[in-house]
Amino acid sequence: MNLQKAKKVKNSVNLCKKALPLQTLKKKIMLTNFTNHKFAKLIARVRKVPILPKWTILLIDIVLCAISFALTSLICYGINFDSQIFDHFLLKLVVCVVVTTCFILIFNTHKSIFRFSTYSDIFYIFFMLLFANITLGILSWVFGYYFQETNLSLSVWFLNFLLTFNIMAFFRIVVRLIFEFARRTYAGTKVPIWIYGISSSNIGLCEMITSDENIPYKVKGFISTDRNSVRKKILNQPVIFLDDFYKKIDKHRDVKTILVNSKEVSTSEKQILSEICFARNIELLSAPSAADWNKKEIKKFNIEDLLGREPITINYESIAKSLKGKNVLVTGAAGSIGSEIVRQLCGFEVNKLILCDIAETPLHSIVLELQEKFPNIDFVAEISDVRNKRVMRNIFETYSPQYIYHAAAYKHVPMMEIHPKEAVRTNIFGTKIVADLAVEFKAECFVMISTDKAVNPSNVMGASKRAAEIYVRIWSQRLKEQENQTRFIITRFGNVLGSNGSVVPLFAKQIQQGGPITVTHPDIIRYFMTIPEACSLVLEAGDLGKGGEIFVFDMGEPVKIKDMAEEMIKLSGLIPYRDIDIEYTGLRQGEKLYEEILYDKDNVSCCTENKKIMIGKIRYHDETIVLPRYDALCELCETSDNLSVVRKIKEIVPEFISKNSEYEILDKKN
Repeated sequence: MNLQKAKKVKNSVNLCKKALPLQTLKKKIMLTNFTNHKFAKLIARVRKVPILPKWTILLIDIVLCAISFALTSLICYGINFDSQIFDHFLLKLVVCVVVTTCFILIFNTHKSIFRFSTYSDIFYIFFMLLFANITLGILSWVFGYYFQETNLSLSVWFLNFLLTFNIMAFFRIVVRLIFEFARRTYAGTKVPIWIYGISSSNIGLCEMITSDENIPYKVKGFISTDRNSVRKKILNQPVIFLDDFYKKIDKHRDVKTILVNSKEVSTSEKQILSEICFARNIELLSAPSAADWNKKEIKKFNIEDLLGREPITINYESIAKSLKGKNVLVTGAAGSIGSEIVRQLCGFEVNKLILCDIAETPLHSIVLELQEKFPNIDFVAEISDVRNKRVMRNIFETYSPQYIYHAAAYKHVPMMEIHPKEAVRTNIFGTKIVADLAVEFKAECFVMISTDKAVNPSNVMGASKRAAEIYVRIWSQRLKEQENQTRFIITRFGNVLGSNGSVVPLFAKQIQQGGPITVTHPDIIRYFMTIPEACSLVLEAGDLGKGGEIFVFDMGEPVKIKDMAEEMIKLSGLIPYRDIDIEYTGLRQGEKLYEEILYDKDNVSCCTENKKIMIGKIRYHDETIVLPRYDALCELCETSDNLSVVRKIKEIVPEFISKNSEYEILDKKN
């Protein structure tokens, strides 16, 4: 991984290497403030006090109201009550309590929990008492029979309002402070954590961590990139400037964990922070996303956080307009890409969502997820094989899909190298069947999910995807001059993090087992993109495409797999080559050191409205020459051996040059 920017803080990293040993830090963290055993017991009892029922809170408020009225009378009329005033005092007290109780019930202020009182609770109490005392003032004026010359004037009711409000608010604040103190004292056994950034979402995280006793962390402060925030406090926690934090990091002995909101931090910042924290044995944690906010899931920093790029912005309004009221078919809907496309489509007002996949268990899982998260979405799941024309025709006849996202494919390079016939049946002829039906049933748009391995393919999987691209392109050429015909669009991108077959889950498993991590070659590089990012661009490409384009996604900088393995080991709190070794196994069949995004002969013609999506110039294909080869390939899959099948693929895709494969012999003969 390229971490050149980390050199700017080289001196800080060197300082970090003087950090305390982990065991010493752990001992320091486990020290508590419970120096007095009796005090500790008292704090424990306070923490275990049950939440009071609302009627108990109502009773407490009534008592406070009565005390306040008594104090008001005492202030206004002195200790020696006039006999007439004293005669009516109890009646006035009853009226005051009854009226105030009515307004307490109207404003529901008795339903708030003392230990979690907020400004909004105080706000409601203010208006409750204001209306109650206005009502009492009106009653004292109207019913002069009960309140004669010595009656309580309006100014007295104003004083009663102020006293009651201050007493009730003060009581709630004191109770909350007592419980806050108990929580903070108990938090002495928790792991200290610093929050990176001072955005509103990070401040909300601090409140969440502080208020939830089940979260095993306590906030020690904020790390800010804004120098103007230095020497200030947020939620009574100190704010330190980032550069100062790096320079004086050894002085912060209690820094054990840093919480980072990955969405708000650039990749370069995360990489530098990762290096600094690794040098000092500081654990990096990732803040929960908006979707996981209610779950309060604070997770370990992972490789996706370091490899992810700047947030991608897509035109949701335009996509929503295109998909509104449409029937949408997703093939391979249970796969890593297909399922994410389905999730994102649920955010648009589609008429019906058709999920097509041959894998029963994963399809059932995505169905359960949609039922839970998107109960209002009209969807149907079809267990079907894109290679079965009869079944796929029945789906088109039943639902008449207008948008088709074709993600069904075999994609494991070594497996397809062993089983080329299956790659042909699924990747080529599965695509052919769905594309033909899209034209027959006049679908508006067909989006094919391709791969960077289709560029100058060196393996059967990549070649089969390229052959599928060519067939889709031929349909585009046929329909180019015709109006209201299917728009055929191809999207091409590299590896996606966390997908089925990705190296990330494999490396994580190997680290968990104690290693070693297996990498095919020390110099092998790949382009990476997160699944949600890739699927968002797929949806936008379907909206932008006019028909016939191959959209190429900006994959950012390529990543060395060796560097990725080292980073994953570091993020696990281990040291590469000492705790976990990395072994090189050699390139697999059909594998090459790097993947290309465009052909050498093809180049980017232009960028679209989205800078992350480019359009490649594509060659013309003579269908009179190419299409008969597809028919011959179909026949060979049923009658001939693998060598003959691969030979025919090479005729359709002449740039297909096998590497590290038994099929290299075919290239030598050619």
